[in-house]
Amino acid sequence: MSDQKTEASKAEGKKEGASSSATPAEGAVKRVKKGKKNVSSGNVYVLSSFNNTVVTVTDTMGNAICWSSAGGKGFRGSRKNTPFAAQVAAEDAARKAVENGMRTVQVFVSGPGAGRESALRALAAAGLRVSFIEDVTPIPHNGCRPPKRRRV
Repeated sequence: MSDQKTEASKAEGKKEGASSSATPAEGAVKRVKKGKKNVSSGNVYVLSSFNNTVVTVTDTMGNAICWSSAGGKGFRGSRKNTPFAAQVAAEDAARKAVENGMRTVQVFVSGPGAGRESALRALAAAGLRVSFIEDVTPIPHNGCRPPKRRRV
């Protein structure tokens, strides 16, 4: 009988400890809202592949401020790699960047996709001053070594 009482009291103690450490809403995680970054100049990286376009806005140190992609804006399948999808993604990223105080950007474009030009135009139209554009697409210089010749 005494064993049952001690087990019951231990269980109650566990329940009390759990309820005291929980947040006011049972099991809800309290999130702290992030403030605005307030940076005036930064970099924009446009990665335009054959399947999608991703636009990332960073400060001058390379810390990401905001980003957007064609897939994240609701485009699916073959519509993700269109210039219009890239324009919508770039407009969204630029709007978020302007909310964080960004005015001047340097643009680094990478990849062979269709959304390269339209993403650049959308950034300029959204109120960002583009001071510098560079193509950073990796280019193989003589490429990988081919496999050895087949002997039959």
